[in-house]
Amino acid sequence: MALCWGRGAAGLSRALRSSGCARPVAEERGTLGGLWGSRRNSTARPCEHDRRKDWGLAELLEVLEARVQQLQAESGSGSEAVGKQLQVSRPAEHFARWAKKLHKDHLELQVRRQRLERKLKAASLKVQPRPLLRVEPQLQNSRLASCLQEPHRNAWEELLARALQEVPQKLSCEGALELWTLQQKLLFFFKGCLASGHLPLAHHVLVSHHSRPRKQLQLTLAMYNTVMLGWARQGSLKELVYVFFMLKDSGLTPDLLSYASALQCMGRRDQDTHTIRRCLDQMVHDGLQPTQIFTDLPLLEEERAAILRAVVKAKPTFSLPPQPSPQVNTSELLREVYSKDEPVSYPKMSLPLETLKGFFQQQLQVELTNNISVQSVDKAPQLTKEVLKARKTLETLREQWKVELLRVLQETKTRLAREARSGRPSLYPFLCLLEDRELVDLLLQALHALPAQGESLIRLAHDVGLQTFNRHSMKQRQLSHQVKELEQRYFQYLQLLASDTQVETPYLPRQYWEVLGPPEPPLQSPWPMRLLLELGNQLTELLVQAVQMPRSLVAPQGSCRLIPVLYHVYSFRSFRQIGILKPHPAFTQLLATAAEPTLIFEAKDMPMLCPPLPWTSPHAGAFLLSSTKLMRAVEGTRQHQRLLECCPPAQLHGALDTLTQLGNCAWRVNGRVLDLVLQVFRDKGSVHLGVPPPASEAPQPPELPLPPDTPPARKAEVRRELVRCLKVAREMHSLRADALYRLSLAQHLRDHVFWLPHNMDFRGRTYPCPPHFNHLGSDLARALLRFAEGKPLGPRGLDWLKIHLVNLTGLRKRDSLQNRLAFANEVMDDILDSLYPLSSDPATFLSHLPVHQDGSCNGLQHYAALGRDSAGASSVNLLPSDLPQDVYSEVAAQVEVFRRQDAEQGVRVAQVLEGFISRKVVKQTVMTVVYGVTRYGGRLQIAKRLRELSDFPQEFVWEASHYLVCQVFQSLQEMFSSTRAIQHWLTQSARLISQAGWAVEWVTPLGVPVIQPYHHNAKFQMKGGLQTITCASNHDTNQRPNTVKQKNGFPPNFIHSLDSSHMMLTALHCYRKGLTFVSVHDCFWTHAADISVMNEVCREQFVRLHSQPILEDLAKFLVQRFCSGLSPRPQKAVEPALFAKLLGTLQAVPKTGALDLEQVKRSTYFFS
Repeated sequence: MALCWGRGAAGLSRALRSSGCARPVAEERGTLGGLWGSRRNSTARPCEHDRRKDWGLAELLEVLEARVQQLQAESGSGSEAVGKQLQVSRPAEHFARWAKKLHKDHLELQVRRQRLERKLKAASLKVQPRPLLRVEPQLQNSRLASCLQEPHRNAWEELLARALQEVPQKLSCEGALELWTLQQKLLFFFKGCLASGHLPLAHHVLVSHHSRPRKQLQLTLAMYNTVMLGWARQGSLKELVYVFFMLKDSGLTPDLLSYASALQCMGRRDQDTHTIRRCLDQMVHDGLQPTQIFTDLPLLEEERAAILRAVVKAKPTFSLPPQPSPQVNTSELLREVYSKDEPVSYPKMSLPLETLKGFFQQQLQVELTNNISVQSVDKAPQLTKEVLKARKTLETLREQWKVELLRVLQETKTRLAREARSGRPSLYPFLCLLEDRELVDLLLQALHALPAQGESLIRLAHDVGLQTFNRHSMKQRQLSHQVKELEQRYFQYLQLLASDTQVETPYLPRQYWEVLGPPEPPLQSPWPMRLLLELGNQLTELLVQAVQMPRSLVAPQGSCRLIPVLYHVYSFRSFRQIGILKPHPAFTQLLATAAEPTLIFEAKDMPMLCPPLPWTSPHAGAFLLSSTKLMRAVEGTRQHQRLLECCPPAQLHGALDTLTQLGNCAWRVNGRVLDLVLQVFRDKGSVHLGVPPPASEAPQPPELPLPPDTPPARKAEVRRELVRCLKVAREMHSLRADALYRLSLAQHLRDHVFWLPHNMDFRGRTYPCPPHFNHLGSDLARALLRFAEGKPLGPRGLDWLKIHLVNLTGLRKRDSLQNRLAFANEVMDDILDSLYPLSSDPATFLSHLPVHQDGSCNGLQHYAALGRDSAGASSVNLLPSDLPQDVYSEVAAQVEVFRRQDAEQGVRVAQVLEGFISRKVVKQTVMTVVYGVTRYGGRLQIAKRLRELSDFPQEFVWEASHYLVCQVFQSLQEMFSSTRAIQHWLTQSARLISQAGWAVEWVTPLGVPVIQPYHHNAKFQMKGGLQTITCASNHDTNQRPNTVKQKNGFPPNFIHSLDSSHMMLTALHCYRKGLTFVSVHDCFWTHAADISVMNEVCREQFVRLHSQPILEDLAKFLVQRFCSGLSPRPQKAVEPALFAKLLGTLQAVPKTGALDLEQVKRSTYFFS
């Protein structure tokens, strides 16, 4: 058998080797040969030498075995003389040894055969014959098909001219809704091929689909344009003509990008004038002008030059359209901000030009590296033998995993390439966007970042897919030579910011950046959610398959058999079963023992080491190379980006300039506070100081198992206690990890100046982009930061520092500012005991500390101003007063009045609540009513506060919370009547709009378009090797709006859009006056010396904002948007009765009171 098998394998080998014969060469050499070139086959490969050696051994063993059997037979039945000779020369023991040896050799041979079979299988994958990539399409249109078969087919210019003149048989459309998923997959496959250099493969798949009538229905104009653009960039006219013929054959009409691709290709080839002119004439015939190519399409510089070269050759008098003059925002609220008539004092940075240039180089290097190693501040373990051994083991395993991951990745790419060549779009081009080693490093980082409790597969797949996209985007910018251009432009931009340079005309940063050159072309469009998940899931499965460790790490006496490091399990979270990837406990323990001292962060998660790029459009700003969204949203959501891109550019100037100004604030780490916090952090933390304790301080769960005779009530109590302990332990782990990241980054940056680029959410509220270390968050986060640029305290700065200190303690909230200042002076000895001494003259002391001014229940302030509600305005400090008003205490007092009345009438729960109604019990509910909290939500908030009262009878918590939430809502109704009327109008308007099939939209007073991302879930499934992933998306306008979320979200979101507008106005006017300004929503920060100026600006801009007819403008916008002929098509047909009710509701704007807004300017405690 072995001999026959060997000969068969040899025959197979010869067949495989003979398949490497030469293939016909394409007419234009090199055009389509880049993906699968012919391979050279050596006649003496190492694999073949091993094969021949094994087959030779098989033949030898067969011969020896046959000879032994023959001798055994002769010894049993042969002549006596022969038998005696054999007994003398070959005793029985000798035969036994032979048989034993042959059996052993057979076993070894079987193992070697199995190994050889695996090698042959792998080799066959490499050398099997690959079908040719298709180039020439099969056309359905007989007239077009005959053109390609005529004798003069080499005259590709003439063929292009004919294709241009062919009249399409059907209108251009993007396909039916049910084909949308397939079309998205195909389109991004073509884009992936274009980006990864596999254009021949894209052309092959396009031809394969076009040649099949049913498959052709999936093709859209964008797909033909994508492949055409690729050939245009290579100057391959023949292939571009083929695609143009297919486009016309499918009945689609070429658009601006189609003609731009044709012109670019001819410009690169220096085509003859006649063909270019015919192309331009046909373009004009289709209603398109050549100038539109340069004004409407995002082009790279070399593409722009090639197209211009072609156009000028055909029309020598053609010239580029002049650059449009910069658009100016005409909003009444921003008129003073952009006025050229009044002098301005834009602030300069305290750093010279050369220093800032050096900072730019550092930040550029960080973003090119992408991953930054940061030393952990956790208490370092002693370097015992156990720790060193664990680190060495980890290092060894990582090297082995890299090799195995590379092998598995290459096999997967080979399999996916075969799928693509068969005409099925696959993930192959996306796996080629990065080098194999880059993908391996990315996967190993994801492995080490996994928490001990595991991570959901869908979350991990999404993160891996998104990281792949981000790294590819950065690589594209490097390859397109944008880095050098960015460096030159940025150095010019620094002339505006540096302390030792001047520009002739004062500019805002965005304005100066636009003066320095044309706008940058938009970066690559983000990948859809499905693609991110598919790619991330594929890479994650590779990780699970390849990463293994010896069993001996689990059981020291165990075998060296390999076991998986990652396990796929199912778990319930929020009543849903989800798949989780969980690391093996032995691997988690190995990481804990090794206690490696570094943390890995991506560049976009770090503060910047140089001033951010100014925001100039929805896709340009913030980091140097890392792509950042102007409007943050759930990944996969496109509705916000579409709204921003449809806006006139000048409409967004207020928001863009605010984000730029907030990002230009330079920061430093407060080293003295950091040292103190690190000491507490390493010494088991402190809940009182806001420093999370380590996991060792978590409550210990009850001992299990319980005795068999444990009563059921005791078992239930133990289960509840176990759940509580596990919940607390998870929360402590999360808080500790968050603090570890923040403190490690603070230590890493303690000797650096750094910047925090900003973006905004869909309501216009601003946030720092770096998530782990910024000025948002707890007191601990804020205490670690100070302004990099100091400012002398001046005559009033020391007083404001004292008041700020008292405000932070929360001890004198009801006192006047004078009393707070007096209190600070009383305890000055205690204050100085914890401070480093000031200079002898406080007015000259250089202060770096931000001083805060916080709005007084800011949401209710906006409601009271909208409704001109005098009573409500007085409660929230819109009116002047000697002492600060506290709306929470007033509501608590009103509730107490209601409780006392009910108690006198014998209401049991009112009697139980005697002495328990306080400001703290009602504060959270009062604060969140303005942001849309429901009665049920308010009930939960009050119940939580009552449970914190040790002497309150806990059996009455639920009944008492129900009673109190009703009284709180009734109190607010009486105190803020106009507020409740406006809230009701907004709620009813949103309900009717969403019932009609639309998501609620509006535009903020500063021009930021807003759309609420609340829709019913649309689910899609994605099959994988580990599990079928079900993904639910509720953020796209293609889905039916969620009426409940739309109506509940409109009032709070609208108020948030107003407080963001007020903040932006304050920021822009403070910048114009030369102030340093940052904010945490409705809490404004600046230097102590500038508090008086900021307070004046803050009040003036609030009055100016609410002097506009905000509700009337909102009603007009909603009527025009949803009740006119310009309304977008809803998700369903609108009934006439519903339409009439919607129109009537929108026009019934609530009536307002007689509040004089000018009084706000004299209110001391409006922001204080």
